[in-house]
Amino acid sequence: MDLVPALEEPLRQPLKSVLGPATAKVMAEHLGLLTVGDLLHHYPRRYEERGQLTHLADLPMDEHVTVVAQVADARLHTFASAKAPRGKGQRLEVTITDGSGRLQLVFFGAGVHKPHKELLPGTRAMFAGKVSVFNRRLQLAHPAYELLRGDPEESVETWAGALIPIYPATAKLESWKIGKAIQTVLPTAQEAVDPLPDTLREGRGLVPLPEALLKIHRPHTKADIEDARSRLKWDEAFVLQVALARRRHADAQLPAVPRKPAPEGLLTAFDARLPFTLTDGQQRVSREIFDDLATDHPMHRLLQGEVGSGKTMVALRAMLAVVDAGGQAAMLAPTEVLAQQHHRSVVEMMGELAEGGMLGGAEQATKVVLLTGSMGAVARRHALLDLTTGEAGIVIGTHALIEDKVQFHDLGLVVVDEQHRFGVEQRDALRGKGKQPPHLLVMTATPIPRTVAMTVFGDLETSVLDQLPAGRSPIASHVVPAADKPHFLSRAWERVREEVENGHQAYVVCPRIGDEEDDPKKSGKKKSPEDEAEKRPPLAVLDVADQLTKGPLQGLRVEVLHGRMHPDDKDAVMRRFAAGETHVLVATTVIEVGVNVPNATAMVIMDADRFGVSQLHQLRGRVGRGSAPGLCLLVTEMPEASPARQRLGAVASTLDGFELSRIDLEQRREGDVLGQAQSGARTSLKVLAVIEDEEIIAEAREEATAVVANDPELTHLPALRTALDALLDDEREQYLEKG
Repeated sequence: MDLVPALEEPLRQPLKSVLGPATAKVMAEHLGLLTVGDLLHHYPRRYEERGQLTHLADLPMDEHVTVVAQVADARLHTFASAKAPRGKGQRLEVTITDGSGRLQLVFFGAGVHKPHKELLPGTRAMFAGKVSVFNRRLQLAHPAYELLRGDPEESVETWAGALIPIYPATAKLESWKIGKAIQTVLPTAQEAVDPLPDTLREGRGLVPLPEALLKIHRPHTKADIEDARSRLKWDEAFVLQVALARRRHADAQLPAVPRKPAPEGLLTAFDARLPFTLTDGQQRVSREIFDDLATDHPMHRLLQGEVGSGKTMVALRAMLAVVDAGGQAAMLAPTEVLAQQHHRSVVEMMGELAEGGMLGGAEQATKVVLLTGSMGAVARRHALLDLTTGEAGIVIGTHALIEDKVQFHDLGLVVVDEQHRFGVEQRDALRGKGKQPPHLLVMTATPIPRTVAMTVFGDLETSVLDQLPAGRSPIASHVVPAADKPHFLSRAWERVREEVENGHQAYVVCPRIGDEEDDPKKSGKKKSPEDEAEKRPPLAVLDVADQLTKGPLQGLRVEVLHGRMHPDDKDAVMRRFAAGETHVLVATTVIEVGVNVPNATAMVIMDADRFGVSQLHQLRGRVGRGSAPGLCLLVTEMPEASPARQRLGAVASTLDGFELSRIDLEQRREGDVLGQAQSGARTSLKVLAVIEDEEIIAEAREEATAVVANDPELTHLPALRTALDALLDDEREQYLEKG
């Protein structure tokens, strides 16, 4: 963020290395740290006091953790095994405690000698390793450790009160080794150039950047940590918001063709044939979109809404308005299944208005074409011709729309569905097909808290649909603890049969396909006995479908759907399910977005703990789409007290996607949500938490907008310009476009 020569110095270089070559190599490969500046910006995740110990009771499963604890006891066991048949195998079991809980450490074979000598009862140390479960107890197998010994010169109080930084680490490089490396380069922090304008920093009482870096890595008190974090949060929020403000500013300078719907045109005819009235939310958001379309610079709007809130209807009306005004509209969908589904539903909703140039087509009609990679050559040629001549007002397609061969007569609007599935090049390639930049509407069905939207989609205006259309039924959700209560799972299959007997259909969702390519047994990776005991592979579509057909759902028509099927086969399966010919569809998450079968009322999600909160909410939105109430059963083998079960409980307890996305964020932090927006950016969010720090983000946005309005090129703020270049070199301009 502050990259000046001293801080740009590589950690690893042939002649003089700042760190040892092996350490520098691990830092580059596993932590993405290449320069002294990168290392200084690798902040501690938390701090431990030597006198106080960490919470063993709250350890996350499957993560690499560092804990500070005291040895309670250590026992050496001998056993017989294939390698040591005469009972000469050795296993050291060490129990550590912190007052809140206990944790077992396990060492095997020759690895027992050193810890057996050093880890005596009463010893305090830092331990690092991956948390696993063995015999239903948490353990660390072969952890690395560093004994905590007081300096003879230090008083007991000073030693016990010292703050130990715990860094984000990897299995190959423990926290304390990273700490030592940072202490080596810490003097260069004095040369860090401050990206915050002086007036802003002083006005908000923030410490200078060099001081913040010293205090975050070598704090004497908790107040030091607080000062440093407050300052560094502002850096992250402000530099990111300046980048977004500059993008908004640049977009506002682009010319676009205003698109106003004709008074008695296609849109009016479409509205007249709707069998229902639009919700207040749909009308409000449509007005916002029509106002943007009427301006002479491109619309950049994010339309987000609950599953089933009617986003497609709003997008279709926007497309019809543009066709009315003489332009064309393109909708980009992430999968062929979804593109075909959108095409079918748009043609159905429009009726004779989608039959432009055909017998029986209405006077104001246009043509709606589909363009996907797997189409036959003849159908594809026709579709391309209709786009070039302008005969087709609306095209719905996948990445195939982006190819060079695709030419438009006059592209006026691009609608991107499920934005997070598309990279920036794809979005720009489609926008580049307009004679002038087309208007852009981005849709997402993953509800995003306001601050995430401001951080990730800060270059887009946001419209929110938070009201469900009339006639939508409530969805009841329940957790099914298959391990604790197997009879609950049997009852789940009975419920599926009952739904089918009542004339309805059901989905069963699994995390994995189960064919050769994704079979972990075939992957050649050897797992440790601990891993084997800890985790079976996720349930797979092909296996579960087979078991259900022969077992609890015998006699019902069960079909499978997954991403590796041929597109024609996928389409045929979806058509049969939509027509009610199939009772139960066993699928992967290919059904997560856009699939609309109102007669499907039940969903059973197997290994539900393997999915994210937002994904579960999305999946659940596939049921309850008709007049009959929906049922979603979340099947898991995780124990009741586990964080995974708490997550599932949260999903079962509310249908409010915005509330769930907040819970999800608080549990997972932003990394996953910001997804590729963060990848490759050296200074991705480290101390800024988009939920906790709402106020900072909102204030930083205001400050950034003012700075950019006064000085769009940042001519008078060279240090900020440098920080921006570190965040966004040419390749990283993508960062803002939410790949």
